[in-house]
Amino acid sequence: MAFPPVDLGWLRLFREIARHGSLSAAGRVLGLSQPAVSYQMRQLEAAFGVHLLHRQHRGVALSREGRQLLDVVARSVSDIDTLAERLRQQARRPSVRLATDYAFATLWLIPRMQSFRERHPEIDIQIVSTQRLASDWADQAEIAVAFGSRAEFGHVGRMMMPERVVPVCAPALLERVCRTEDLLATAPLIHLEALASSPWFDWSGYLSGAGIHRPAAAAGGDASFNTYAMVVQAALGGQGLALGWLGLIDSQVTTGMLAKAGPEVAAPDRGYFLMSSRSADRNVRQLADWLLAEAELDEGR
Repeated sequence: MAFPPVDLGWLRLFREIARHGSLSAAGRVLGLSQPAVSYQMRQLEAAFGVHLLHRQHRGVALSREGRQLLDVVARSVSDIDTLAERLRQQARRPSVRLATDYAFATLWLIPRMQSFRERHPEIDIQIVSTQRLASDWADQAEIAVAFGSRAEFGHVGRMMMPERVVPVCAPALLERVCRTEDLLATAPLIHLEALASSPWFDWSGYLSGAGIHRPAAAAGGDASFNTYAMVVQAALGGQGLALGWLGLIDSQVTTGMLAKAGPEVAAPDRGYFLMSSRSADRNVRQLADWLLAEAELDEGR
């Protein structure tokens, strides 16, 4: 024998009947006629194959099976209503997706996010991070912060943070060697790997730009990582010298967790660029303005 599938509306009606002890009262709450209420309850009882209600002189009472069903219905319908309301609220709230790389998201953006939330509590931000921003980023985000050259991004974006690097290390490592010249000549180097030719300063480019000669017979023991967060972590652990991108590692330097261990070298035509696929959208503009303002504050510090 085939049983009709259970309809959520029947369960919602059953919950109201149990709450009010009356078919007519439940019908008034849900805006249903008496015949409609009776029909739906007959369908619900047919679906379970048992009597769920005992009709009394005045009102109704739940059968044993009806009480078992109510235990489940009370939780389930309430959970469904709560989820529906939460999803409706999320759909009503504006949301902006921002695409960027792991280093910028971890070291620059996330520590500042509370400032944006306090200023714009009505806007939700979703961060999409990758090792290197793909050319099709606009398919998954409305705004992006990407590292590259002015030739690559200058025509579609605005420079937020020009590339400036300085060697950094754990303070204890610098204290042991004392002179930064000796440290740059002998300490193990921590490298950030690149899939192709490095689009940012690597150690070779930095040493050349700073006019520093590092002997070929340096101490060795270098380490390489494929994410900048691991590079910074290795430097914090005293494992050698890392290139510190100013703007990304400023808080670690300010708090004394990392120490500068050499001269600064800059590449004004490279850095982080801000790009938007929906510049006319008010919420995207507000996020873009905040990002630029935060970057300008960093420059002024």
